[in-house]
Amino acid sequence: MKKINKFIIYSILVIGFLGLISCEKKINPELQNADPILVVDAWLTNKSGNQTIVLTKTQSYFDNTLPPAVSGAIVSITDNKGKVFPFNEEPASSGKYIWKPIANEVFGTIGNSYTLNIQLQGEVYQSSTKMGRSPEIDSLTIKKNETTQLNPDFYRAQFYARDFAGRGDAYWIRAIKNSVLLNKPADINVAYDAGFSAGGSFDGITFIPPIRGRINPNDKDANDKAVSPYVPGDSVYVEIYSITVEAFNYLQQVSIQTNRPGGFSELFARPIANVPTNIVNTNPQEKPAVGFFNVSAVTGKGKRFPKN
Repeated sequence: MKKINKFIIYSILVIGFLGLISCEKKINPELQNADPILVVDAWLTNKSGNQTIVLTKTQSYFDNTLPPAVSGAIVSITDNKGKVFPFNEEPASSGKYIWKPIANEVFGTIGNSYTLNIQLQGEVYQSSTKMGRSPEIDSLTIKKNETTQLNPDFYRAQFYARDFAGRGDAYWIRAIKNSVLLNKPADINVAYDAGFSAGGSFDGITFIPPIRGRINPNDKDANDKAVSPYVPGDSVYVEIYSITVEAFNYLQQVSIQTNRPGGFSELFARPIANVPTNIVNTNPQEKPAVGFFNVSAVTGKGKRFPKN
């Protein structure tokens, strides 16, 4: 009897699964149009050169055009010592607001706090952040897979850096291969201290794997076959951006919401949800905004791997 019951349950599961895949049908859902709201892209650094804040508007889900630029805003940042950094729209109607340094001036000082102020069509949006510290990168290596590993002809790179002593530092690690930034959703690589989250005990040590190895692109050829992340003669440049814990959480959510598995596995993926923001409208009765504001200290190191 037990065998019969097991067979019946198994049959029901199989039939249900086959029903799911055989009843696949393409649909075009009608989504309600929401009023557009302000999008703020304000990831600033202490790297030399201009700093740019981009303002756009949200658009319909199925709209595949570029987001509309927001022009005519008054944008500035003030630090905790009262210094004001004006951001002027250049070129006109571009939605790009730029601060230009004078001589060898750089934006931001480690330990200082910064407040973003945006005045737009009678509304005021604000956000605050603090520039943290970023550790120096000790070295970069490239190693060929062992003959016993999968894809023994693949070369993979790693970076080595040590987190500062003291809990609560957060970082965004970004890699540039042959002068091209790795910026796919799967390339988002963030760390809390030297580990993955606040719950880990990884303070003050070298960044753990796989964090230090997530500077390898996951590319495929025309036949959808994985290719070696690097080959001898390639160059890699790695940067570590200091970020706030709020920015760490934001980037984690961006990775989850944009790096979707697709297909049948989507049934078991995390549901789509709104990504948090640290941009607020000073009048809570008016339209909100989305996006993020962060000021990073950046360290970096590059290397070209020798040809065989």
